[in-house]
Amino acid sequence: METFLSGIPTCKINPKNDTFQKPCLRWHKPVFSPTCRAYLPGAGIFQCSITGLGFEVNSEVTITYRYDTWTEHLSKADQETWMPAGPLFHIEVQPRVVQTVYLPHFICLAGVNTSLCSIAHFESGRMTLKRPTRLIAFSAVLKNPSFSLLGVLWRKLRSNLNSLPMHSLVLIFQQLNAANTTLHLYLIPDDNSVKQVRRRELFWAQLVSLPLQAHLPFCYKSPKEQQLFVEIYIRNMAEEIGLLMTDTRNGAVVWRASLRSGRNSRSLQVLIHLSKSRGTAFMKKHKTELCSRMSQLSTILLHLRDVNVINSEEEEEVQSQVTHQRRNQVLLELIEKKGLEAQEQLYCILQKKDPYLIADLEKSN
Repeated sequence: METFLSGIPTCKINPKNDTFQKPCLRWHKPVFSPTCRAYLPGAGIFQCSITGLGFEVNSEVTITYRYDTWTEHLSKADQETWMPAGPLFHIEVQPRVVQTVYLPHFICLAGVNTSLCSIAHFESGRMTLKRPTRLIAFSAVLKNPSFSLLGVLWRKLRSNLNSLPMHSLVLIFQQLNAANTTLHLYLIPDDNSVKQVRRRELFWAQLVSLPLQAHLPFCYKSPKEQQLFVEIYIRNMAEEIGLLMTDTRNGAVVWRASLRSGRNSRSLQVLIHLSKSRGTAFMKKHKTELCSRMSQLSTILLHLRDVNVINSEEEEEVQSQVTHQRRNQVLLELIEKKGLEAQEQLYCILQKKDPYLIADLEKSN
């Protein structure tokens, strides 16, 4: 069974470099979400690298948390008014120890009306709505929370239903037991609860679903629900086949990838082509500030290796530099030489690992 606990990186919700102790993973039936039991050794701000959930605590404490399902708690009437904007969490902790909770969301905050955001608190079958203390990239912040079920909601307006910007993921699965080359392509919000369930698609072989055609609407479905996907059947695999995704409102290409045959005739390599976006411009404009302020270098290098942007020799070259600023400078110059794709990858990693730095530099514009 695949689990999703890896090394826990340094938390950058605040600059104190507090770390989130590795939770003890306990599986229970049904195998939908693990219950994580995290021991926090003292006062500080901590973040789970698996879920994105964060806590500011005033003393030593043990917190138990797991994913829950929106459709089991959000009434049909409320579903007409509110859209889930992140995972729903079931959290258990002793009272008055957690000063602040950081709840993950997938809404892109650039140019949106943040007053439409609320935090849902379910208790004894009733939902109450709370205004977040503040909203930052990837997290809604709530001070002095009370716990049971908590998650981020976004109010639906007729004017924003088809234009609300969201951080999204494209997942491609190859069906190895199917004839020729058969792929399932999912377009989902950047929600770890949904993403982890999709990664277990192979364990869901008993599910029978009818795939959509080439038009794939973007919608939020709870992790226990079967997600919509496009089935791509390739009778004769050419040397390279291109895929692209367009915005139906203006025809703009928003995602592009190439498929190539892998070393194994049954495998494929997926090459993602990222169009030049604000990430590349951001890296160029703020290179000086990034040289002095970029932290968590070991974690950043690990992620860059995972997505094949750098190799082990290049990682060693960066780490061998004497000063922190020089290491950052060498990395940024290396990424710049590798081109737009590499710059976009680094920008995305920084958005995830140091959202405060990104927000502060973008605010300086």
